[in-house]
Amino acid sequence: MALSERLSHYLARKGISYQQIEIAPVSNLDAAVLASGKPQHDFIQPTLLIDINGVVMAVHRFDSTLDMDTLHQFTGRRLQPLTARQTARLFGDCEPGFVPPVGNAWDLPVLIDEDLTTADQVVFSAGTNDTLVVMDGRSFRLALAGAREGHLVIRGQGNGSRGALSLDEVADKLQKLYRLPPMPALALRILRLTANTEATARELAELIEFDPSMTAQIMRYARSALFNYPGQINSVQEAVTRVLGFDRVAHIAMGIASVRAFDVPRGGMLGMDNFWRHSLYCAFLCQSLAARSGRDKGLAYLCGLLHNFGLLLVGHLFPSEFQELNALREINPEASMHSLEQEVFGHSERQDILAVGHGAIGGILHRLWQLPEPVIKAAGMHQHPGYHGEHEEYVLMVQLANALLKEQGIGDEFNPDDIPALTEALGLEPATLALVQEEIQAVATDLDVLASSLAS
Repeated sequence: MALSERLSHYLARKGISYQQIEIAPVSNLDAAVLASGKPQHDFIQPTLLIDINGVVMAVHRFDSTLDMDTLHQFTGRRLQPLTARQTARLFGDCEPGFVPPVGNAWDLPVLIDEDLTTADQVVFSAGTNDTLVVMDGRSFRLALAGAREGHLVIRGQGNGSRGALSLDEVADKLQKLYRLPPMPALALRILRLTANTEATARELAELIEFDPSMTAQIMRYARSALFNYPGQINSVQEAVTRVLGFDRVAHIAMGIASVRAFDVPRGGMLGMDNFWRHSLYCAFLCQSLAARSGRDKGLAYLCGLLHNFGLLLVGHLFPSEFQELNALREINPEASMHSLEQEVFGHSERQDILAVGHGAIGGILHRLWQLPEPVIKAAGMHQHPGYHGEHEEYVLMVQLANALLKEQGIGDEFNPDDIPALTEALGLEPATLALVQEEIQAVATDLDVLASSLAS
C-alpha cells in the first residue's frame, strides 16, 4: 500500500492530512470504485488535456463528464485529451490509469469543477492500483491551492451518493427487477448446433432456411464482393460449403437472430444502423488479428460481433435514458462512453444497476445466454483499458480493433487508446496493423452495405 512518490512528497511537504485505503489490485479506476465500497459520488478524477501552450489537469467528479465547449469558453483554449503515451511520460511514478487528481504535485496548472469547492469529502487514486486516498474537503482544497474554479462538466438532474455494487449483485438485480430478453429460439438452436463437433453444413443450412429473412441475408453476404466467389450460389448450404464456412455462417446467423431480441431505434451514433456497422467492422478486424496472432479466428469474430450487445440491452430496457445517452454521445465526442453513462444513469433511479457501464451489462446478458466464456469476457471488459485476466487475448483483440476503428470514425467513442501497447500485448508487429487496415479499407463498402441490410 503506497502513494506515488511525487504525491507522497507533495502532501508531506505541505502538511496536508489524508487517509489511505488499501484495496485488492485492480486494472483500472472503474474497478477501484467498485472494490472500495465507498459512495461513487465521492470519487474524483483528473482529465489531462493539452494544446500548444502545454498540459492542463481538469479535476471533476468521477460520475461527471467534461463539457468541452464550456471548457473552451472558460479557458479560451482548444484543449485535447492527452494520449496514454504522453500521460505515461508525464506521470512516470504512477501506474497507467491511476493518475492522482493533484496536479500541483507535478507542477501542472489545474482547473477544478465548481461542484468540488463545497465537497465534504473526496476519494481518489493514489497513483497505484491498490491504494486510494480519502481527504476531507478542507485538505483537498489545500492540496489544489491556486486552481482555477469554474463550471466544467455537463450538469445532470442532481447528484446522489450510493454504495457500490458487485457485478454479481448487478446481475441479480437485473434479473429480479427487469424482464431480460431470452436468447431468441433460432439463435439458441444455432448455438447448440455449434457446440456439436459433428454438426454438418446441411443441418446448419436447414436451421437458417426456416427463416426466409435470414436466408436472404446470408445469401447476400455470401454473394458480396467481400468474398469474390466466381460461381453461382443457389442455397444456404452452398454458401456454407463453398464460400463462408461453417463457423462464419453460424456466427453471423446467431448475431442476426440475437439482435431480434431488442427494440432499439435505428438512428444516432448508438442506434441499430451504427451498431451493425461497428459490430461487423470489429468482427472482421478481430478475425484478421486472430489469424496473425495464432488465436481462434471464429471465436475472435464472434467476440467482435457481439461485444457491444450491452448497448442494445440498455436501449431495450431503458429507452428514455438511451435516447439521452445517444444525444450526449453526438455532442461530446471527446468524452468516454463510461463517463457519459455515468452522467445519464448516475442520476436515474437505475443508477445502482447501470453505473457499471454497458460492457459489464452485456457480459451479464451473454452469461445468462450461456455464450462462450471469451465472448462473455470480451463484452464485459472491452471498456477496461489495461485488462489482465481470463481470456485476455480476446479482450485485447476487441480493444485493438475498436482503437483502429476509432481512427476511421467508427464506433461509439473516440478518446485515444494506447495502440502500441495493445499491439505488443498480442505479440503483433506494428507493420501488421498497416496490413489489417488495408484489408478493412478494401472491404469497407461491402461491410457498409451488409450493415445497412442487417439493420433494416
